[in-house]
Amino acid sequence: MPAPSTPRSGPRISGDRRNDLAQGYRTGSSRYDRVRPGYPDAIAEWLLSPGARTAADVGAGTGLFTRHLVGCGLDVTAIDPSEDMLSVLRERLPAATILPGTAEETGLASGSVDVVAIAQAWHWCDPVKAATEAARVLTPGGTLAVLWNQLDVSTPWVHRLSRIMHAGDVYSPGYQPDFGPFFPGPEGKQVRWRQTLSASDVVDLARSRAYYQRADAASRSRVERNLAWYLHDYLAFPADAELSLPYFTSAWRARARS
Repeated sequence: MPAPSTPRSGPRISGDRRNDLAQGYRTGSSRYDRVRPGYPDAIAEWLLSPGARTAADVGAGTGLFTRHLVGCGLDVTAIDPSEDMLSVLRERLPAATILPGTAEETGLASGSVDVVAIAQAWHWCDPVKAATEAARVLTPGGTLAVLWNQLDVSTPWVHRLSRIMHAGDVYSPGYQPDFGPFFPGPEGKQVRWRQTLSASDVVDLARSRAYYQRADAASRSRVERNLAWYLHDYLAFPADAELSLPYFTSAWRARARS
C-alpha cells in the first residue's frame, strides 16, 4: 500500500511517563518472548536495502525481529538497554553481536551498518535523537527501518479486549513517522495477519505490557479479573481455547542521504 500522505496522531504520553513505562521491560523477558507477536516474513524482506550486509537491531528486546535479520543472512548487532531481554536474545541467537544501548546512544561506530532497524520501539524513542543517531551509524544510502505491531481493533471483540488489557494503540493507522532531514521520502507498508494464542497466553500477553508491569498489585488483579470475565464468561471461550488475534504490522523505510 502507498505510504499515508498525512500524519495523524502520534504518542499521547509525556516523555517522563514514557520513560517510566519503559522500565517495565527490565524484567519478564521469557514471558515477553513467548507471547508477543513476531513479524511477517514479507515485512523483513521489504524493509532491507539491496546488497545490505550488516544491520543493527535497536531496541531489540528478546530478538523477535533480530531473528528475521539473521535469517536474511545479515551480520547483526542487537542493542537494548535491558540485560534481562538481551539474556534471552543471547541464548536464542548466539550468532548476533549483543550491545547494551539505546536508539539515542547505540555505541556503534559512525558509518558502520547498512541497516538500522527499530521494531516495536519507536514510541519509546526520542525521535529526533534516534534519527540523528541512525544517520550517524548508517553507511551512505543505508536504510532506517521502523516497524511495529498493533492489535487490529476494527474487530469489535478485539477492541474491547485491548481496552481491558490497556494495550493502548500508540499510533493511529494513518500515522507517518517523521525521520527529519536525514531521511527524505520515507515509504510505508502495512500487512494484516493473525497470531494464535491460548486463552491463558492472552492473559500473559496482558502481563507482558508496560501498563501491567508498572501497575500496583490492585491494578494488576483488576486486569486479570476483567480478562477472565471477558474471555470465559462474556465471550464463553473454554479454558483451553485457541484465540486468533488479528494484528496489523506497519513498516517504514527511508534511505539515508548519501
